[in-house]
Amino acid sequence: MIQFEEFTLANGLRCIVHEDHSTPMAVLNVLYNVGSRDEAPDQTGFAHLFEHLMFSGSVNIPSYDEPLQLVGGENNAFTSPDITNYYLTLPAANLETGFWLESDRMLNLAFSENGLDVQRKVVVEEFKQNYLNQPYGDVWLKLRPLAYQHHPYQWATIGKEVAHIEEATMQQVRDFFAKHYAPTNAVLVVAGDVTVAEARRLAEKWFEPIPGGIHYERQLPREPRQTEARFLEAGAEVPLSALYKVYHMPGRGEDDYYPADLLSDVLGRGKSSRLYQRLVKDQALFNSLSASVMGSLEPGLLVISGKLNAGVTLEQADAALEAVVAEMLTTEVPVAELEKVKNQAEVSIVFGEIELLNRAMNLAFSKLLGDASLVNQESTKVQAVTTAQVLEAAREVLRPENCSTLYYRAQPVAEPVLVEVAQ
Repeated sequence: MIQFEEFTLANGLRCIVHEDHSTPMAVLNVLYNVGSRDEAPDQTGFAHLFEHLMFSGSVNIPSYDEPLQLVGGENNAFTSPDITNYYLTLPAANLETGFWLESDRMLNLAFSENGLDVQRKVVVEEFKQNYLNQPYGDVWLKLRPLAYQHHPYQWATIGKEVAHIEEATMQQVRDFFAKHYAPTNAVLVVAGDVTVAEARRLAEKWFEPIPGGIHYERQLPREPRQTEARFLEAGAEVPLSALYKVYHMPGRGEDDYYPADLLSDVLGRGKSSRLYQRLVKDQALFNSLSASVMGSLEPGLLVISGKLNAGVTLEQADAALEAVVAEMLTTEVPVAELEKVKNQAEVSIVFGEIELLNRAMNLAFSKLLGDASLVNQESTKVQAVTTAQVLEAAREVLRPENCSTLYYRAQPVAEPVLVEVAQ
């Protein structure tokens, strides 16, 4: 059970305080309610670009990292289709330094053409290195637009294409910041060796003077129910052919999310799962194989992915995988098998709460879902799932017409061409 108290500042910033006096450390986590789903289709990758820009310095603090390192702190951030999350850890005695740093960049980033150009180049290089030049790196650049044809989940957080970042203008960047990076669109969590009274004092001192900003109301297109199976084939110079199958499923805040989540665990979580036992261990069709859910706030995807053993065709592997999936639509999972995956999920929840930073991030995410106390209801919701609910989830999620399949064929590496040089 994670104990916490919460309050809201006059400018709309939602604040949560989790006291843990067993550690001398403190965490400051700022979650902004903006992700790649909030980008325009012709200006993608902006949320991720801001993940970098927010470390480029603010008006009053030219270097973000240096003051934090001087007081023994460290920081990082991540972007997803749903959120952008910034966090720092430091000795609790120096907590006010964290408030100073985070509030100043929320108030006003130091926008400059040089800073934008530097971060553009960093992001473009990341795009090329991790997505275009990495084995299997472009898989999600192909899978997302196959599965999503209306909703902005159809592009990855890195963006649709390099040009969107290369051509980003200063005005576009300023507009994106003004729209999304304001107190009314953020959740602040303070955790560790701090009292609620001290956290409130610091929040009121450093964050409350910041203008609240305009509350952002999402009006995103809904993805229609998929009624026909989709298929795409691609290839690259990779070691092994790979098979990917994705199915639309409920979003993170929906009641049907947990049966679908446990369904994915039965299929492909760990070496005792059905897919691994049948297709990796027994039939030796796959080198690796797993199933998981993306955990998206809006209706997301259940993902099955695996790399084939040499000599196995994609058609052969796909047929065998489909046979295992089809079984899930006709018969309830045995109670013992469901209990096993429930216990695995319970262990993940418990171990996840050991880290102070994880507790802070989970509180912020739960607040974004609408209620910070949801952080303490996860185990109960998992344990409440029945075998009948898992069967119902299977019949809805694993419908053949709800599936988008990608065959990623391994292509032979081109032989180097030897050119004779005249002596």
